[in-house]
Amino acid sequence: MDIVGDVTSLDPELLLQLQEVSSVVGIKNSPRIAEDLFAQWLSLPQTGRLFYFQNGCPAPKELKEQCLSRINQLFNGSNGLQVHEFKQVTKELCKLPSFFSSALFGKIDTACTGMVTRDAFVKYWVDGNMLTKDIATQIFKILKQPNLKYLTKVISMILTSADFKPFLRELLATHPGLEFLQSTPNFQERYAETVVCRIFFYVNRSGNGQLTLRELKRGNLIAAMQHADEEKDINKILRYFSYEHFYVIYCIFWELDTDHDFLIDKENLIRYGNHALTYRIIGRIFSQVPRNFSSNIEGKMAYDDFVYFVLAEEDKSSEPSLEYWFKCIDLDGNGVITVNEMQYFYEEQFHRIECMSQEPILFEDILCQIVDMIKPEREDYITLRDFKGCKLSGHIFNILFNLNKFMAFETRDPFLIRQEREDPSLTDWDRFAHREYIRLSIEEEGDKNEGIEVWKRSVEAPF
Repeated sequence: MDIVGDVTSLDPELLLQLQEVSSVVGIKNSPRIAEDLFAQWLSLPQTGRLFYFQNGCPAPKELKEQCLSRINQLFNGSNGLQVHEFKQVTKELCKLPSFFSSALFGKIDTACTGMVTRDAFVKYWVDGNMLTKDIATQIFKILKQPNLKYLTKVISMILTSADFKPFLRELLATHPGLEFLQSTPNFQERYAETVVCRIFFYVNRSGNGQLTLRELKRGNLIAAMQHADEEKDINKILRYFSYEHFYVIYCIFWELDTDHDFLIDKENLIRYGNHALTYRIIGRIFSQVPRNFSSNIEGKMAYDDFVYFVLAEEDKSSEPSLEYWFKCIDLDGNGVITVNEMQYFYEEQFHRIECMSQEPILFEDILCQIVDMIKPEREDYITLRDFKGCKLSGHIFNILFNLNKFMAFETRDPFLIRQEREDPSLTDWDRFAHREYIRLSIEEEGDKNEGIEVWKRSVEAPF
């Protein structure tokens, strides 16, 4: 029996040296029996716990033989497969989403010959014990760079991450819901960048730009990838891949970026949501407390920075959003939010309500409301853990710095309440993106009917 790499010291001959086994009549004269017994023993779940397999536990003999048989069928009569012929191997044999075909092909064809032979595939997939790994581990190993234990998000000039570029390129080239973008490569790049940002916002819980296998397994990215491979309507893939969601993010950014240099400053961002946010919270964002900007230009936010912001602002029920805004309110960075810190941010809200000729709510009453909602372990400060344990945590941030959402909640907007009841599975972000997409579509249709060319002809302008 062939056992590769780190278990070569285990051999069926060892069984013949055991008194209990060698005493069985005829076993010494039938090495095949010993080999079968060894294979069965090695495949037992309790056996795997006795050894550390550096490259993963070898596949059971029966599974390996089934896989080799299917490999022989797929590679039959050819010297190897080219990349355009490799999709069937990826989807049917490896059980991976079809748009991982190029990434898997490139992982095996390291010499860039343009061909993957049967033996090369067997060496990588079977002998490398990829066969026995779970799908998250398989995808992680295919995507990550050699000698790294994480997936990187290094935005290059083509605006996709180094590790995610191969599968996103193939997704854009082959998914029927994204075919219309093939004539606009600039929008393909923006779409890919948006997808990467959304992935890292929700899945990279450490927020360091280095996606680990543990994070990949704990997140819902794999399920979204599988959904995208089966669903022809890309807009039904609400997690990460929806084109409509990308369109909403991109168009809002374009509206704010008045000079279209793909950078926005404080005065641009203050117009977000019809001037919903306070100057104080905008200042905290641009101080880069919740997240360092990628623009490297003082006082300027790049597109990917905006993606993080808009996801945090419109999906305050999510943990990444709570962490983003908690850092903003925690002025001294000591890991707790005090009464004074909340009062500092609410002061501007109070003044804005006064300017609207409405009677503002005193901070003392607001504080009682916050404590009643959060029920913190201690009344003199609130921790991130307290926020994460409360379903209404997002509203508390709205009280402190988003006037429009604060007023909508206080008046209990019946439209929003009905929306939440109709489909509780949708996130705050899903509902926001749907409303905004309808708004943008109506505005675009109105512009067309009036013969107004709002979007100037530019390689970067929305269409």
